[in-house]
Amino acid sequence: MKNLQTKWRQLLAGSRQALTTRTARVGGYSFLLGLIVLAILVAVNVLAGALPSRFTQFDISAAQLYSLTSDTKVVATNLDEDVTIYWISQAGKEDTVIQKLLDRYSDLTDHITVVKKDPDTYPTFAKQYTEETVQNNSLVVECGSKSRYIGYDSIYNTDMSAYYSTGSVSRSFDGEGQITSAIDYVTTETLPQVYLLSGHGEAALSDAFSGQLERANYETVSDFSLLNVDAVPEDCSALIINAPTSDISDEEFSLLRSYISGGGKVLVFSGPQQNGTLTNLTALLSDYGVSAAEGIVVDPDREHYAFTEPYVLMPDIGESDITAPLTEGAYHVIVPIAAGLTLSEGSTATALLTTSDSAFSKLSGYAMTSYDREDDDPAGPFTLAVSAESAQGGKLVWVASDYLLDDLYNSYSSGANMDLAMNSLSWMIGQADSVSIRSKSLNSTYLTISSSSAAWLKVCMIGIVPLAFLLLGIDEVIRRRKMV
Repeated sequence: MKNLQTKWRQLLAGSRQALTTRTARVGGYSFLLGLIVLAILVAVNVLAGALPSRFTQFDISAAQLYSLTSDTKVVATNLDEDVTIYWISQAGKEDTVIQKLLDRYSDLTDHITVVKKDPDTYPTFAKQYTEETVQNNSLVVECGSKSRYIGYDSIYNTDMSAYYSTGSVSRSFDGEGQITSAIDYVTTETLPQVYLLSGHGEAALSDAFSGQLERANYETVSDFSLLNVDAVPEDCSALIINAPTSDISDEEFSLLRSYISGGGKVLVFSGPQQNGTLTNLTALLSDYGVSAAEGIVVDPDREHYAFTEPYVLMPDIGESDITAPLTEGAYHVIVPIAAGLTLSEGSTATALLTTSDSAFSKLSGYAMTSYDREDDDPAGPFTLAVSAESAQGGKLVWVASDYLLDDLYNSYSSGANMDLAMNSLSWMIGQADSVSIRSKSLNSTYLTISSSSAAWLKVCMIGIVPLAFLLLGIDEVIRRRKMV
């Protein structure tokens, strides 16, 4: 028993002595420092989790898919009502891009709240907002009694317009544009009314343009006729005349002329006709010193037409509030089958699109058999689109082509044709701050190099780089042998 107590005392004495050594002290300090560092990391992690996602998550996607533009920030900061964004998504099947984008919206202002609704838990929730088949990761934006449903296929767009000509399909992400437009819609009491003139063989608006009008929160009134009214209705914010095939009557001309001179807004898309002329309609331009030439404009200057047809024009863009965004973005408008407009010396109109000095108008029109100028063909240059204002604030924008908003040509222009039309409406109605957020392309961007550059890369990667490593290895072996 006494021996056991002695051994125990010796063990305790040895432990005390070991704890007082330098090694023990250093180990204790290291342990304590480790605990402090761990506590700091936990605190930093908790703090980072409490910060808005814009400070902790960086958008490194090529198309900046969940970065917000200044238009969205303006709409969000001007909110004075609470907006709820319902995210309809099944658990475990959330779209990460949409999730990050919604986080950015909720970080912008306390007036925006994102609420997730699992359709498995709430199977009838979406039916109160839409009769469509609701896809996973769709959205509903609501403010008070107003709401807008945003389908998943509206967020991720697929454009097939160029497939049959180029074999390619264009895909884009329109999450920000759709959400911001919906927020603007549900928080705006009175929306601008856009009337569509009918009764003269006008072409229907393309689905893309109609969708763009809805996205910009314009309410459209279709099939409006001037034959049974004494004046254009006061609630008409702008009147669109799209590709008529027959002329307006004298009475309709008087109504339109009075409407513009009294402060009305008219947007016209009208080009060369296959049969006859639109004498009364084009007479609207005469008040502003503009006249329309007969025939189809041909521009032989290679820098002023697209692809292989010199009647598919790629005009110069003039200086205007309408065209400024296109110029800043270095976009090109493509104007197919256009009539030539000429501005007189005292014209009050502004040229938006112009041809080169080499352009001329083929009087044979749709019956042309060559792109050569004949003796009686009027010489250019020509204007292809103009804007004009009346003394009372009326505004007229005229694009001398029936096909500017054709889906195919709009696709070729990367959406610049559509932008020209939407910018014209914004300028006429006075909505300088209207929502105009471009969708973001999801198409792959390929690196294209010449055959000579490809050959040089092969020489470098297959020959020079391996040889350099081989020489370095030989040099290292020689140096070590000399040291021995």
